[in-house]
Amino acid sequence: MRSFLTCLSFLIIQFSFAQEKTKDTVKVTELKEVVIQSKKKSIEQKADRTIFDFSQQSHLNSGSVMEGLKKLPGLIVSDVAGMMYQGKQLEVFMDARPLNIYSNELTGYLESLPANSIEKVEIITQPGAEFPATSGGAIINIITSKNAKKYLSATYSNGYSYTKYDKSRHRFNNSLLLNSKNKWFGWQVQLGQSFNQGYQRTNFQNESTVLSKNTTDRENRFYFFKTGLKFDLKKDRFLVNYDFTTSNNNAKIDASGLGFEANDNSKNKLNRNDVALNYQKRFTDATKKLDFRFNMNSVGNNFDLINRNLGNSVLDNGYDQLFYQFKTDYSQEFSFLGKTKFAIGVLADKLEFEAQNSAVTNLDYQRTTFSGYSELQSSYKKFDFILGGRIESYVIDGTTDTDELIPFKQTQFFPNASIQYNVIPQVFVNANYNKKISLPTTAALNPNNTNYQNPNVSFSGNPNLEPTIFDNYELKVSAFDYFFISYSRSDANNQVMNRIIANGDGAASVSENIPQLTIHNFNFGLPIPYMLFTKGLTETLKFDFNPDEINFLYLYVGHQKHILPDVSGKGLWFFNAMSQTVLPSKIKFTATYNTSTTGGTYFYYQNRVPFSQQFDVTFAKKFLDNNLSVSLYCNDVFNTSEQGFNALGTNLVYESKNDSRRVGITLNYKIPTKNKLAKEESNILNNDKKEEQPVIGN
Repeated sequence: MRSFLTCLSFLIIQFSFAQEKTKDTVKVTELKEVVIQSKKKSIEQKADRTIFDFSQQSHLNSGSVMEGLKKLPGLIVSDVAGMMYQGKQLEVFMDARPLNIYSNELTGYLESLPANSIEKVEIITQPGAEFPATSGGAIINIITSKNAKKYLSATYSNGYSYTKYDKSRHRFNNSLLLNSKNKWFGWQVQLGQSFNQGYQRTNFQNESTVLSKNTTDRENRFYFFKTGLKFDLKKDRFLVNYDFTTSNNNAKIDASGLGFEANDNSKNKLNRNDVALNYQKRFTDATKKLDFRFNMNSVGNNFDLINRNLGNSVLDNGYDQLFYQFKTDYSQEFSFLGKTKFAIGVLADKLEFEAQNSAVTNLDYQRTTFSGYSELQSSYKKFDFILGGRIESYVIDGTTDTDELIPFKQTQFFPNASIQYNVIPQVFVNANYNKKISLPTTAALNPNNTNYQNPNVSFSGNPNLEPTIFDNYELKVSAFDYFFISYSRSDANNQVMNRIIANGDGAASVSENIPQLTIHNFNFGLPIPYMLFTKGLTETLKFDFNPDEINFLYLYVGHQKHILPDVSGKGLWFFNAMSQTVLPSKIKFTATYNTSTTGGTYFYYQNRVPFSQQFDVTFAKKFLDNNLSVSLYCNDVFNTSEQGFNALGTNLVYESKNDSRRVGITLNYKIPTKNKLAKEESNILNNDKKEEQPVIGN
């Protein structure tokens, strides 16, 4: 009861502040195309997504992108199950485009990308019809771009951190963002590098025998280059984006186990190119929009494993991936039962994937998709409605070095529906349903091992995996962006799953289709301002404050239960606490703590230790008229973050520990312009039409 009263008190404070802010504090200018707000929100809850601002939160933008993502309440990253948010597997986008890398390559990419190059992260838990049905359960969109400014402006960022396990290891990164705009066009360039050293130990064993005990000492070098051009053609706009990233990762692995001992070197080199052309047609009627986008994405990867003692090659694997996509979207608003928006669009894409083992092509895979959608959004009094549908057609075929793949041809309809009741401004109740499909990732299809292996442990994909069909349901109550409570359920048929199985006297990590899976997920977020305990509710209500800059504690609780046909087990509780305190001299102190219960089933695993249990602290301050931001941080202060699982259906145990305790410093310097007329314009590297659409309802 006391917790409920505390929550109610905070909502009253937020409501009072929101009403006062509307009158006096914040000026909101509503145009026909955009809504401009004067202050960014740390967290923003919308009907279909949650948005986390990285640029203004020191505890998120210190270190790597992966380190920042792990601090988000409800997001879980594990060696065995990948990346999930509130029980849903995430499809990773960057700047509104599919990243198209997976598994350990994706992990390495996000560990190398500096968090201070990120503006915000959108997690879209209920993708509507405008998103490809292949988005599966949910989408995470990592937005790296910043707003462009008229006249030349620049932002320099860097960071350094170190950890000590058996010896000191170092990480550093540098990046520079340049942007400008003249009367003909705007341009933006973001480039940077990172160097990461790290340590990991892993262990596979059965009840009585250590099958494999590995220690890995790695060095990762990563470089990125992003460009954007925007041409204003009267009302229309033409945008050109080009991204290039390259990574060169080396590791020394010492391993021993039943009947063997090995000393190996691994080398993994990945190059990624991405080109996007976007023409945005605008009309005299500002509610009409027509967009055309073409995207081409290529990824090349080479993985080599060499025995240090003998100098011979253990593994020589690689792949080349090429992805094309064209889509067009049209939307228009009209008056029907209030304000109504209608949108339609078509999409065509093609994926070509070729995997090599010792220069022999052992998988040649092609996938073609054609789709079209329509969606209707309407508001009536306090209700918002969304009703949409998408038709997608797939053609999948290919060959291995021994046989042809089983062809897959299917056309299917994917509906989505949403209803939202707006209780008061910024307080709503929302119910969602959508049907989605998840196509097997190329990492799951790849028959070659792109991980370390030894005589007792192997990793492999499965070229004959079939797509997964999801039915997703969600009910959510949200108030003032920070308080929310939600329940979701996902029913998956033919779920693609990574499993650890017994393989003779050893272990193997394999991918396979599971006939049926149901995930129940409950989430609860509660902010508690410290002012309540020192001044009481009556005095607190008298203050006029920005809720993003007060001292508060944010609590998150989540519960997941995975139901599989041949597994009986209990669910898992997840906990996240984040405390923000403004110290003297405007030093902001942030502390976060993550943990979970143990003994629950998570797909085909049972966790022996809490998920990502760690305590992180950050001290941040701004200098030079807020142009310079400096953060000091320590992640995993007590060195408790580790992973440990029982592989269900076997007597195998998997354990993993990284050098997660890390101390570092990060700075961002916005090089000031002397021209007082400089002002922010819409960003160039990420021009997603979603950002321009008028907001319906809340």
